[in-house]
Amino acid sequence: MAILEAEHICKSFDHTEVLKDISFSLEEGQVLSIIGSSGSGKTTLLRCLNFLERPDSGVIRVCGETIFDGNDKTTLQESEIRKKRLHFGLVFQAFHLFPQYTALQNVMLAKELLAKEQPDYKARKREIHEEIRVLAEELLRQMGLTDRMHNYPHQLSGGQCQRVAIARALALKPDILCFDEPTSALDPELTGEVLKVMKELAEQKTTMIIVTHEMAFARDVASHVIFMDDGYILEQGTPRQVFEESHEERTRQFLSRFTQG
Repeated sequence: MAILEAEHICKSFDHTEVLKDISFSLEEGQVLSIIGSSGSGKTTLLRCLNFLERPDSGVIRVCGETIFDGNDKTTLQESEIRKKRLHFGLVFQAFHLFPQYTALQNVMLAKELLAKEQPDYKARKREIHEEIRVLAEELLRQMGLTDRMHNYPHQLSGGQCQRVAIARALALKPDILCFDEPTSALDPELTGEVLKVMKELAEQKTTMIIVTHEMAFARDVASHVIFMDDGYILEQGTPRQVFEESHEERTRQFLSRFTQG
């Protein structure tokens, strides 16, 4: 069974259609790369999946549970939206770390806020805090940041900040880890260290959706690729099908700027 099913997703802003009848599915452990020109709708799709935007219509299911149905016009409470977002971890382009907190505190923060909603939080406060700290330290070790845990964002490179952001997203143990152009704000040297972490996550069968302009990464690491153009999914399939056997002329034009290595 698919871990994620998106059916007929549409989204407009000020009467401009940005997403036009988007449908796709994702299996557990797969890595989906979404490629396409700027303005094709890639980031809006990711934001709709994460409830940062509400689609105008369509259906989204995660692990068999319908988390969005466009026919249901009920206004969701903020607590309900937060619960639905927990299915997804989102890593932004610009890190969005809190400058007043250390790397460790940034990774711990969201999980600690959620823990406060537990009925037994007051009785187990110290124990819960310790569990969250241990998890955060382990995630930062996995990111190669053992010696940077107590540094503040301004003391870290862009690549290190992005790895902290990845650890923060993983701390909530989402069903699907999403990346929105995670290397676009980094220089080439730092891009490599972030892509290395993402490749390791893929090898660990972490389910991921990655909006990216890194064509080599999409070709070599993804198990499935979607090419978007003007709000549509123009083509989707395995990396080989999209990169080497594409049927659409627009896909071939886009990929012609990418020389296969």
